[in-house]
Parts: sequence; structure tokens; C-alpha cells
Amino acid sequence: MANKPPFTSVWARETPPRRGRDQPALSRGQIVRAALEILDAEGMEALSMRKLGAKLGAGATSLYWHVANKDELLELCLDEVLAEARVPGPQGERSWRDAAAVFAYGMRQTMLRHPWVAPLLGVLPSFGPNALAVTGALTVAFERAGFTGRILHYATGAVVSYTLGATTPEVSWLNMVAGSDVSADEWLDTLRKQVEVAAADYPDLLARHRAQDYSDMGITKSLTFDFGLVALLDGLEVRLRHHLDEAGPPPQSAQSSAPPSSPTEDAAAGRG
Repeated sequence: MANKPPFTSVWARETPPRRGRDQPALSRGQIVRAALEILDAEGMEALSMRKLGAKLGAGATSLYWHVANKDELLELCLDEVLAEARVPGPQGERSWRDAAAVFAYGMRQTMLRHPWVAPLLGVLPSFGPNALAVTGALTVAFERAGFTGRILHYATGAVVSYTLGATTPEVSWLNMVAGSDVSADEWLDTLRKQVEVAAADYPDLLARHRAQDYSDMGITKSLTFDFGLVALLDGLEVRLRHHLDEAGPPPQSAQSSAPPSSPTEDAAAGRG
């Protein structure tokens, strides 16, 4: 007997999972839009096929025509919001740094607007059309600049990893505050008081903590993200110069070639 695959993606299925006698009353787009409303308003735990059906005034048959289960529905919703993290196409005049910045800031804002996304990235496969378009455009921009082979894969992966890694804790904190009975200011005030006690034996650390400005966490987080991204891109620029010194300038054909990384690799790494 063949082993069951670890997951089945809605994007890999050519036919609907279930078919009734009649055509579905709802389109996939209607289902996804309604699911997104629930996710954005109440979070992932609030989404269920039953609740979604009630919101749409439809029976299970109309939903299961398009999705087999909640995981497939979340795949569709995840790819829908990834359209917001757009990257300039290769026809533009933007540099690879501009393309990386557009992706990074766009992806960060997407995660902050849709905080339910963070736990899904790197867990659910990301090879829907929007995810592949974002990944492909970022990769082509780097390739046109001269990144090739494994260096190309590592460089784009570093930008994606930094963006997700730097933003996920911020989203988790916002989710935690939203689920508590206190405001963000009250939570931070409590944290400051407890740090004073916990870090009493670390005067240098405590002094730096006291010097921090917590008056606007949004600005603080944005500046921190910007500093890290610029530092990363500065480092990649140095690596690119070394790479070009060794490999030579990119061939003319690289301007229109497809990204070398596969959808499977990008999905496994959570890229897109």
C-alpha cells in the first residue's frame, strides 16, 4: 500500500474534492472573501466550515465543492493576502535592493494587517499563484543584478527569512495584547516593573532597558525592522561584489530567465 503524503495542497488538485448533483451556488472567490472577513475580525481559531457556511447562508456542499477541509481553505486565504506583498517586475527600473525593500516592507505590513497569517507561514505550503509570483519576481530582480546559482537562492532566502523572523514576534505580541484584558500601554508598564526586579543583578542590562523609549512601540518596531533590513542588504551587496568578481557580470539572457529555485523548495522554506 502506498504511503499517504504528508499533506495535500489545494493548488495541486485539478478537480474539486467533492461533487454534488448541481453546480455550486458559491464561487471560490466568495468563499475566500467571507473566510478572510472572519479571520481578520476574529482570528484563525474562530474560523470553521460551519461558521463560514452560516455566514454565507450556504450548505456544506457549496463549500466542499471548492475545498476539502479547513487547511485547504487557509491555503486559499493565505495566497489571497500574499498578493499584497507585491514585488516590482523585471521590466521596471528598480534595483535588486529596491525590489527586496518593496517585498520586505510589503510582507511586514501584510502580516500586521492579517496577524493570523504568521503561524501559517512555513507550515502550510505556499505555492499558490500569488506566492509564486512574489517569489519569482524577487528572484528575477536578484538574478538580473548578478546573483546566480546557490548564491541567488541563499540571498533571496535571507531576505525572506529576515522579514518573517523579524515580523513574527511583533505579530505574536500584538495577538497577545489583543487577546488580553489590558491595553498595550498597561502591558508595557507591567513589563517594565517586572524587569526592574528580574534584572536587578544585571545593572548594565537594566540601564539599557531604562534608557529605551517605549512611548510608541509602532515607531520603535518600524525603526528596528528598517535597521536590520538595511544592514542585511548592505551585507548582501558586499557578497554580490565578491560574487561578480569571481563569476563575472550576469549574461544578457539572465534578464529574462526564470528563477532557479523550485516551488517545492520555496514552499518548504515558507518563501512567498
